Amino acid sequence: MATIPVRIEPPGENTVIEVTYDGQEITQPPLSMSENLSKQARKIDFSQEAEMEVEEEEEEEQEDEEMKSFNQPVWPWESVRNQLRDALTEFCVASDVLTIATKECGKDQGGNPKRYMVLDGPVQGEQTEQKPFVQLLAMKKSLEVPSKILIQGAEHLKNLQNETKGVRAPEDFHIELLRLRQNWRLKKVGNSILGDLSYRTAGSQFKQSGVFEVTKADDNLDSQPQPVHGKFPSALKVTVPSELEGIAYIQVMIQRDNEQLVSATLGQFSGVAHNSTDMHWKNKLEAAQNVLFCKELFSQLAREAVQLQAPIPHMVVGSQIIASVFPDIQLTISLCHSTAGEGKKNSGTTPPSRNDHSDVLEHSLFQLLRKVQASNINPDGPSLSSAPIGIPRKRRAAGPESADRHSLLEMTSTETLLEQIVRQAQHVVLRLRTIFVLDTLAREFKDPLITSHWSTLSSPTCSSVKVSIVSAGYDTINKTQLVIHVGEKMQRVICKDGRVLNFSYEPQELRDFILCQLAQHQISGVQNLAKVMGWQVLSSSSFLGGGAVEPFGSAAGCMLGNSRGTRFLAVRHSPQSNYSVYMGQAPAGEQHSSIVQDNKWENLPSPFKEVKLDKMDGKNLLGKLELLMAALSTS
Repeated sequence: MATIPVRIEPPGENTVIEVTYDGQEITQPPLSMSENLSKQARKIDFSQEAEMEVEEEEEEEQEDEEMKSFNQPVWPWESVRNQLRDALTEFCVASDVLTIATKECGKDQGGNPKRYMVLDGPVQGEQTEQKPFVQLLAMKKSLEVPSKILIQGAEHLKNLQNETKGVRAPEDFHIELLRLRQNWRLKKVGNSILGDLSYRTAGSQFKQSGVFEVTKADDNLDSQPQPVHGKFPSALKVTVPSELEGIAYIQVMIQRDNEQLVSATLGQFSGVAHNSTDMHWKNKLEAAQNVLFCKELFSQLAREAVQLQAPIPHMVVGSQIIASVFPDIQLTISLCHSTAGEGKKNSGTTPPSRNDHSDVLEHSLFQLLRKVQASNINPDGPSLSSAPIGIPRKRRAAGPESADRHSLLEMTSTETLLEQIVRQAQHVVLRLRTIFVLDTLAREFKDPLITSHWSTLSSPTCSSVKVSIVSAGYDTINKTQLVIHVGEKMQRVICKDGRVLNFSYEPQELRDFILCQLAQHQISGVQNLAKVMGWQVLSSSSFLGGGAVEPFGSAAGCMLGNSRGTRFLAVRHSPQSNYSVYMGQAPAGEQHSSIVQDNKWENLPSPFKEVKLDKMDGKNLLGKLELLMAALSTS
C-alpha cells in the first residue's frame, strides 16, 4: 500500500470574529503579555492547594495543643513586656534621627551651618535677585482691576446725579433695541436687522410689504449730542419703505349733492406731515403701520365695490369709492395719503371737523376689518374635536335638521364690508332724520311739550327713542307716549294702545304722524279735564268729517256740556291749523216756540261762537279751558 502524505497545519493563533459579505475574515488581535498571563492563570485550580493548606494548619494546631498540655502555663505579663520592648525600639530610632538632624556638617556660602535635615520650618530655596521694575509692573496690574470698578461706580453716580437735575444721558443702542423688540417682530438677516409691520400674523392677506430696517444712528464722537426739547436723539435709525412714509387716513362722508351730512375719519390725521428724519422711531413705525392698515382697508372695499351688483352701481374712481345710500344721498369713501413736502395726495377732500363727525362709522370701519382678519385665523368657533375645520355649526347640523335650499343659500352667503358700511350709513341717515323731525316739532310746539329720550343701548344698525307728549301742569291726567325703532330703511312706531305702524325712510311720514298724535293728545286731555271738572262729554271723534279739509291727516274734536245742560263747548284740533274752541248756550230763545210744540226742543243750544283763547289767561289749552269751565259752571 502506497503511503499518502498528509499535511498537518496548526490552527490559527487568532480566532475569526466576523466574515464580511465579500469573504474577508476579521480576526481577533493578539493578546498582550498581561492578558496572556491572566489567561494562563485562569487554568490553575487553586481549590486543591487551599484544601491542603487548611488540612496542614489543622494538624499543626493539634500538635501545638498537645505540646502546650505538657509545658508549663504562659507568664501573664508577657504581652506587656512585648509592647514595652516595641516602644523602646521606636524611641531609639527617633533618638537616632534627631541626632543626625541636629548635627552640623560644615557651613554654606552664607556662613550658616549645614544640617542634614530641618524639621522646625520650611525648606529654604535659593534666593533670587529682586528686580524693582518687575515689582512695579505687578503692582500696576494688581491696581488695574479695582481702578476699573471705582471708575464704573463714579460714572453710575454721575448719571444718577444728571437724572435728578433733569438731564438724561443718551440712550444706549441695545436698550432701545430691546424696547423695539418688545412691540415689533425683528429678525437678523446677514448683518441687517429687519422687522415686519404687516398684520399677517393677525390674519391679514394684504400683499403690501411692511419690512423695515433697523440700524444704529450715526453720532459724532467728538461732540456730545445735545438734547432737543429736553430729550436726547434716539440711538436707533429706522428706515421704512417709501410707500409707507407720511400719514394716511380714510375719510367717509355722507352727503346730499354738495351738502355734507356726516363724516368719519379713520387714521392718524394731524394736518401736516412731518419729515420722517425728525420723527422718533416709535412714531415713525406707528405712522407706517397706520398707512398700511388704511391701504389694506381701502383695497378691500374697492374690490368689493367692483364685485357687488347693486341696484345703483358703485363707482371706484382713483382713490374714491362712491356708493348710493338712498336715492338722493351718497356715501363717499376716500383714501388720503400725504408725505413731507407734499400737499394732500390722492385725497381731493378737506379735513373733517369734529362737529359733524360720526364715531359709529369710525369704530365700525376699524372693527369690520379686524373681524375679517380674525375669521381668517379662526374660520370657525369652538366645536367638537372631530368636526371639520372651516365649516360652520349650522352647516354641520343642516343634514339632521333637514335644511331646505333657501336655508342652505343663506348659510353660504356672507355680507361684505362695503355692504355693512352702507347699511350702517343708512341707519345713520335715518337716525339723523328722526332727530331732525323730533327737534323741529319740539321747537315749533310749546303746547303740548314733546320730549325725546334716546336709548344708550343700541347697535350700529338699530336704535330706539321714547317720545313723550305732555301738557305742562296736567301730565298726571293725560300723557301720550310713543316708542320709535329706527332701523336701516324703515321706522317702526309702537303706540301706547299697542298699535304698530311702519314708516319708510321719508321724514315727512313721521312728521305727519306725530302731528296727528298731538291733535289726539289735546282732545284726550280735554275729555279727561271735563271729567275732573264735572262736565259731560257729549261726543268725540279722532277723525272729524266736517270743517275745512286738512292737507294731511284729519282733525279731532269733542263736544262738552255742563251738568245743568245750559252751556256747551266744542273743541276742534287739526294738525295744521292748531286748535279752536266754540261756545253755545241753551235755551236758544223763543224763535222755535211758535214752530215746535214739544218743550224738550227748547234746550237746543244757540249758534256756537268762537272763543278768543289768545286773550285768556293760562299757559296752554287745558289751563284756559279749566278757567272757562269754572266760569261757565258758576254762571
